[in-house]
This record gives sequence, C-alpha cells and structure tokens, in this order.
Amino acid sequence: AIAALGFRAADPTGYGRFIVEGARLVAIREQADASEAERRIDLCNAGVMAIDGRRALQILGQIGNANSKGEYYLTDAVESVRKQGWESVVIETSEDEVRGINTKAQLAEAEAVMQARLRKAAMEAGVTLIAPETVYLAADTVFGKDVTIEPFVVIGPGVSIADGTVIHSFSHIVQTTLGKNVSIGPYARLRPGTSLGDGARIGNFVETKAATLEAGVKVNHLSYIGDATVGANSNIGAGTITCNYDGFKKHKTVIGQGAFVGTNSSLVAPVRIGNGAYIGSGSVITRDVPDDAMALERNQQTIREGGAARYREMKTGGKKPEK
Repeated sequence: AIAALGFRAADPTGYGRFIVEGARLVAIREQADASEAERRIDLCNAGVMAIDGRRALQILGQIGNANSKGEYYLTDAVESVRKQGWESVVIETSEDEVRGINTKAQLAEAEAVMQARLRKAAMEAGVTLIAPETVYLAADTVFGKDVTIEPFVVIGPGVSIADGTVIHSFSHIVQTTLGKNVSIGPYARLRPGTSLGDGARIGNFVETKAATLEAGVKVNHLSYIGDATVGANSNIGAGTITCNYDGFKKHKTVIGQGAFVGTNSSLVAPVRIGNGAYIGSGSVITRDVPDDAMALERNQQTIREGGAARYREMKTGGKKPEK
C-alpha cells in the first residue's frame, strides 16, 4: 500500500526513523516521539512516499494527532496501513540524494555535495580545474572546450564561457558571457550584464558591470568599466573609471573601436569616445571626443624650487619631524 523512500544517515539527528520488521516497514517515528533505542536507528525518512491511490483516502482518514506536538503526521500513514493488514516497504537511496536541510551546517554539507558533482561534470566535459576543491560553480554554468580555471575562482549563476578561455585565481564572475580565448584576472570581478568578445583581456583588480567589451579589448589593471560599451581592440589604461552614476541615475559610456584611454582617466558619463581616439593619462573627460581625436584634460605642472624645504620649515619650525 505504501513505498517510502529512505536512506542511511551518517548523523540521523532530526530525521524521522524507519521502524522495520524484516522487509516490512511498520512505522515512521518522528525524532520528538522516538525512544532512545529508536533514535539510534540510522535508517531515516527521506520525506517521499508513494501511496496506492485506490486505498489512499482510507489510509489517510485514519491518521490522528496523538503525538507530542498534537500535529497530523503523514508518516502515521504507515501505521494506518499496518492496522488494516496491508504492507509498507522501504526503498533505499543514498543520503546525498535526499539529505534534509534544517541548519546552516546541513546547508553547507549539501552545497559541498553539489559542488563536487559540478566540478566532476566540468572536468569530464574537458574543463581544466587546477585545484578543483577551491573552485565554486553554479548549476547553470556553460563551458566550451579547453577552458582553464585556476584556484579560488567563484562562478555564480548565468555564466557562459567559450572555448580556450582562462580564468585566473581569485576571480568572481556572475551573469556574464565570455567569448573565445578570453583571459580573466587574477582578482577580477565581473558583475551582471558583462559580455566579453573573443580575445578580450581583463586583468587584476578590474571590475565590470553592465558592460560590453568587444573582441580584443584590453583592460589590464585597476579599472572600473560600468554601463559601458567598448569597441574592438581598444585599450583601457590602469586606473580608468567610467563615472556612470551621478547620484540619481546611471549613464552610459561608449568607447569606439581602436581607442586608447590613458592611465588614471575618468570618463564622466554620458560621454562618447570616438573610434581611434586617444585620451591622455590623468584626464577627466566630460565631453564627447570625435574619431581619431586626442583629448587631454590636465593642469599645467608647476615646479617651485626649494618649495619642499620651505614647507617643512613652516610646519616644524626647523625641528625634525616626529617618527
């Protein structure tokens, strides 16, 4: 009349226990109602039960609430079946297939099982995981051929990685599409809405968000590219920031193909940098730059001979500064 799914628990605490006599299941005892002997049983209830539909209403109608919580337990259907002279049986599966999650520790255990499966599946599909136990994947991660992932990489939901791409250590990627032969990191963060074309390079301590970087784009270090489109084969220098938020709304930065943005530049959106344009290092760009133009925004450097010595004299009165 009933087939109940069970498993052998390494730690049965908290689970309902299967009480069996030979091959028959005679009762399912909840933790709160179990005796000390019953609590030592490791054959536990997985919470899945098949009931003969022709007899289901008769079985369920006899369930009472004579228990420590005064609740109606579906598990009492087994004893209902026994009283009517019918049989219940146990179908066993592995704990990993049906483990319950009632605590944060159990959640972590279930996550570990899932990660082990995802890593194994990835490697069987041809992905090279340098240190598999340190890589965290999502169930929907899509891999191309010959992908390499170095240690301590976290890949969240919605990530697609094409052939030949390498993800270096300590990178974090979510809702991102990576083209072929892309290089990421180390220490890169790719946030939702990022799309990288074939051969793009994202270096250390670079963050992207809602950004499309076309084929061959290089953003090698210490930059933030958000709400932006960067044309093919452009180079974004270290420390470049797309200033996309004005305190109220997000704005878009568009950089053309083959553009060169010098180090430590701030591109204040909305702004457009033309194809082949050149932005001098240290510039704050607030207006559109035409194709093949050079933009430089920088105050003239001044040198005051002896100025440092005079400044120290003013601040210390000729005394040596405190260490």
